Amino acid sequence: QVQLVESGGGVVQAGGSLRLSCAASGGTFSSYVMAWFRQAPGKEREFVAGLSGSVIQIYGDSVKGRFIISRDNAKNAVFLQLNSVKPEDTALYYCAAANSPRISTSQGWYDKWGQGTQVTISS
Repeated sequence: QVQLVESGGGVVQAGGSLRLSCAASGGTFSSYVMAWFRQAPGKEREFVAGLSGSVIQIYGDSVKGRFIISRDNAKNAVFLQLNSVKPEDTALYYCAAANSPRISTSQGWYDKWGQGTQVTISS
């Protein structure tokens, strides 16, 4: 069973950058599709980015061109690089995993979740 722990959240000014990390333990990490979701206060959880075990990536429309998802299978880790951040990117960011080769934008597809890391963008 894969367990996920996020880190790297914090407060950053609008226009800045931040890198989130998700460390995975247990299971065969390379066979899992990994994703990042986020949830702002009073809003539903939103798909941010997903990455297959190979190189296939998909992004939510609101972050396309600004965020980059990557993984290091040797280190059992997935990353989310946040660039040109905006106040509306403020949210609790979650790492998620599914034992599947297919990426989905639906949170129901993923059965492993971390506890989340808070990202706050100041204007």
